[in-house]
Amino acid sequence: MAFLNLHKDNLHKNYQFLKEKFNEHGVAWGAVSKMLCGNEIYIKELIDLGVDEIHDSRISNLAKVKDINPKIKTVYIKPPSKRNLADVVTYADVSLNSELTTIRWISEEAVRQEKKHQIIIMVETGDLREGVMGEDLVDFYAKIFRLPNVEVIGLGTNLNCLNGVMPSTDKLVQLSLYKQIIELKFNKEIPWVSAGTSVTIPLMLNHQLPKGVNHFRVGETLYFGANLFDESTIPGMNDSVFELCTEIIEMQEKPLLPTGNLAANPKGDIMEIDESLYGQSSFRGILDIGLLDVDPKYLIYDKDEFEVLGASSDMLILDLGKNPKNYKVGDLIRFKLKYMGALAILNSYYIEKRVI
Repeated sequence: MAFLNLHKDNLHKNYQFLKEKFNEHGVAWGAVSKMLCGNEIYIKELIDLGVDEIHDSRISNLAKVKDINPKIKTVYIKPPSKRNLADVVTYADVSLNSELTTIRWISEEAVRQEKKHQIIIMVETGDLREGVMGEDLVDFYAKIFRLPNVEVIGLGTNLNCLNGVMPSTDKLVQLSLYKQIIELKFNKEIPWVSAGTSVTIPLMLNHQLPKGVNHFRVGETLYFGANLFDESTIPGMNDSVFELCTEIIEMQEKPLLPTGNLAANPKGDIMEIDESLYGQSSFRGILDIGLLDVDPKYLIYDKDEFEVLGASSDMLILDLGKNPKNYKVGDLIRFKLKYMGALAILNSYYIEKRVI
């Protein structure tokens, strides 16, 4: 049976590293939990680290956070939809917004619930996902800052989330200037410039972060120790928080090439035949995991040890050559995971989740 391990010591090490670095730079931050897909075991591990804020893009996950610890500040990190506004106001202390109509609905719902709801206005800075255009920002703010039961606590942005636009000092300075303009024009304080995500951390570590940027929303680097500028592991951090363990359910020596008339496989691919491989064989291992759980391209492993040949819906096929490590049925094959691979595994009902 395949299962996923969370190594809590490695997670704690990464959290402490980030906490110290953010403290050095005077930056507030929250941990993004969306990759945990609402798994209560892992959410509790995250809370036990001592986080002050938890951010998520699924309101049901934030409801679980509030159920475990109502004192944690919860942040809903995508523009709310009309049909989940009541839950957003109930379970999220803060939400990220870029639509005037939605903010008016939030105000009305917050009045009904007799709550104060905080808002970060998202600003478009080039990646073309959510965000108010910069030239419209002052007028946008003018229409919402007096709405009842709503408090604007920050300006934010997302980069490298859709089109791969990377953060830069110039882009972040511009966002900080927007904050100053609004504060001067409206005589209102906006506490946060929430321009930091995992991809922005290298700018901070290299002392290229503008002083105005004072809030981060961090997921991938917390769980993978990743420098998203060059895909390396940040020195002092750990890339082994998550480990996928899969079981060998068949191990046999088989020909390298299939026999018979070839057509497209279920994925629509047609195998190209290298005739020089006829007559050769290798040991093939079948693992108890497949495309339903994860795309093989998101698995990290030592390619000198084996090769992933492909996958069907429920099985993954390995070429182990002459099987020098003498793997057998029932043995475990372990993988590190890329972010999207971990996200898929954590969203899979079929993979057991464990803490080590």
